[in-house]
Amino acid sequence: MLETIPNAEEMTILVGEPLYDIWNQLIAVIDSRYDMDCSWNKGGKAWKYEYKYRRGGKTLCALYARENCIGFMVILGKDERLKFETDRENYSKEVQRIYDETKTYHDGKWLMFEPMDTTLFDDFMRLLGIKRKPNRK
Repeated sequence: MLETIPNAEEMTILVGEPLYDIWNQLIAVIDSRYDMDCSWNKGGKAWKYEYKYRRGGKTLCALYARENCIGFMVILGKDERLKFETDRENYSKEVQRIYDETKTYHDGKWLMFEPMDTTLFDDFMRLLGIKRKPNRK
């Protein structure tokens, strides 16, 4: 857990205004479909901040922030990977490429995207749908 949650000004300075706008749009899209517990954490070695979506002890996804960069991570377990692979041609080439280039660990594939705009948001929501059905109407 973070001692102090970054405010809008700190986030804007960290990632830059265009990416902070993308960050907020991504949060709005996720929040419109999922009612989850959200927490701010330290981002580990590679990132300054982590903003994680969880419910019932299971992580849905996490957003990351560092200087001039934002990240969106979703972890697909074995069954979830099968669902993705069955439907992969319906995803953008970029998502397929990242999927193919991501190492598979014992607990799944940790897909990390670094969105520069909103073009992959539909794919992101489809990936989240594999993990969990939206629980907001």
